[in-house]
Amino acid sequence: MLKDSGTLWVIGSYHNIFRLGTALQDLGFWMLNDVVWRKANPMPNFRGKRFTNAHETMIWCARDKDQKRYTFNYEAMKQLNEGIQMRSDWLLPICSGGERLKIDGKKAHPTQKPEALLFRVLLASTNKGDTVLDPFAGSGTTGAVAKRLGRNFIGIERDPDYARIAKDRIMDIVPLSDEEIAAPPSKRSEPRVPFGIVVETGLLTPGAMLSDHGRRYQARVRADGTIVASNARGEHRGSIHQVGAAVQGAPACNGWTFWHFHAEGKLLPLDLLRQQIRARII
Repeated sequence: MLKDSGTLWVIGSYHNIFRLGTALQDLGFWMLNDVVWRKANPMPNFRGKRFTNAHETMIWCARDKDQKRYTFNYEAMKQLNEGIQMRSDWLLPICSGGERLKIDGKKAHPTQKPEALLFRVLLASTNKGDTVLDPFAGSGTTGAVAKRLGRNFIGIERDPDYARIAKDRIMDIVPLSDEEIAAPPSKRSEPRVPFGIVVETGLLTPGAMLSDHGRRYQARVRADGTIVASNARGEHRGSIHQVGAAVQGAPACNGWTFWHFHAEGKLLPLDLLRQQIRARII
């Protein structure tokens, strides 16, 4: 599927994906991720002659290795995964039950994909109003999900029976409202807030004490927006990020989430103060 974002998704069995991946590389495409769809309820292997086929592989590609701008809704994927960064192995059920299209009691399409799979793909890599192309539309799962999420859709299908099924299916879809499909803003797009502004505006005063969530490390706020901390590794002065990394002996640290301030008997992350500043700016 090609989108306005300029990226491509392909899905299939191992042998097909291996051949497609090689062909895509020959054409200059750049692989961003290979994603494993692990089927929560795979069809069993009744003969018992080999392992049950319980996964399919997807490849997500950019047009070339120099492409800088493409859509990846990181925050939406994180929220979909209960606040944890989304991984490249997806546990989702196969298409079954009421979602499976049937004609005279038989499957309308032998390899109908679950809407949950395409929901995740489109939510991750497209935005409302983008155009999605599926050149092998089949039963229309991509088109149905695209319409529901407010994306435009172009589908190509050579089998007239499948094309008719897909068209009827997509026509019945009711798009979600703008509020229902609004993606959370990317943190990278939010205004940068230096910690010094928190001190300048009086949200924290010089001399205020900070600590990590476990109260293992303490630091004192200085008037210039730096902090100072002492531990067995020595005295550390610098930004909230530098000192947070130094006291832990870590290569890097997000000081906004590592350091906490004391308010009403509670420890609260500095990030709450950053959000207050951003609210004033916006």
